[in-house]
Amino acid sequence: MIKKDIPLKLYSNFKIGGPAKFFAIAQNLEELSQILKDSKNLTPKVFVFGGGTNILFSDNGFDGIAIKVDIKSIEANAQSIRVGAGVLVSELLEFCIANSLSGLEWAGGLPGTVGGAVRGNAGAYNGEIKDKILEVESLDINALNTLERNKEECKFGYRISIFKKDLEGKEVITYVTFQLQKGNKEEIQSLIEDKINKRKLRHPLEYPNLGSTFQNVPVNKFSEKQMEQLTQYIKNDPFPLIPAAKLNFLAGLSGTRVGDAELSKKHTNFIINLGNAKAEEVKKLITLVKAKIKNLYNVELEEEICYLN
Repeated sequence: MIKKDIPLKLYSNFKIGGPAKFFAIAQNLEELSQILKDSKNLTPKVFVFGGGTNILFSDNGFDGIAIKVDIKSIEANAQSIRVGAGVLVSELLEFCIANSLSGLEWAGGLPGTVGGAVRGNAGAYNGEIKDKILEVESLDINALNTLERNKEECKFGYRISIFKKDLEGKEVITYVTFQLQKGNKEEIQSLIEDKINKRKLRHPLEYPNLGSTFQNVPVNKFSEKQMEQLTQYIKNDPFPLIPAAKLNFLAGLSGTRVGDAELSKKHTNFIINLGNAKAEEVKKLITLVKAKIKNLYNVELEEEICYLN
């Protein structure tokens, strides 16, 4: 069940990452508990992840155990659906279409797993994953007991939750219960496909990437004088923001490269792997972009991606 020296780039959407000293895939709660229990005799370092769509793995790998959560079940009843954290968002949306369930159409084309989307409160097109959540179940990594939290207890915010902040490295999401409503199957499918097509047009999906690199910036971070120039770019999603992609574009950063890591010309909040990019090159590019935006606007871009060093 637990393997040794598995290259993390095999499980990265970015195709970057050295070997994990120990590695395992958990397909249900029992397996996850057993892997965590067994790992206590191997290493104190534990990293649990889902789809690998927004994690920059180190070139040197990870000197501990990396555990991929691959819990794939979807259970439906009249009022709600209980979804395993390892279910891909795309798989959940296919289930919604098949069962005429409405409420998550905005997530069409969203990469990654349900667990990852909930951890970071993923959102787009004026929707956020938290909007339809009833309950989140998690497993304490050390005590190995399960916990349940309602939406309020999860402390959702802009691209954040209690699991990404207070409980980072302490608990792992296992199941999420959503409350969706019955709708018209054709309309649901049409809305989802519309979002998928918009992403294909705007995002450089032809290259390995980690999705949005930086969070969009709240308008209150800018001075009144700056906002005179930036007002036309305000995006209300879920509150007034200036897109990081627009700031990067205005700063002339489109196409900036460090090695094989490039800030995409197609969407300037995506860093793409042109072939053989290294994690250190990506980090240097991120540092360069943040410094340029800080110098021009006196604001700190915050990463939406996370790192495993």
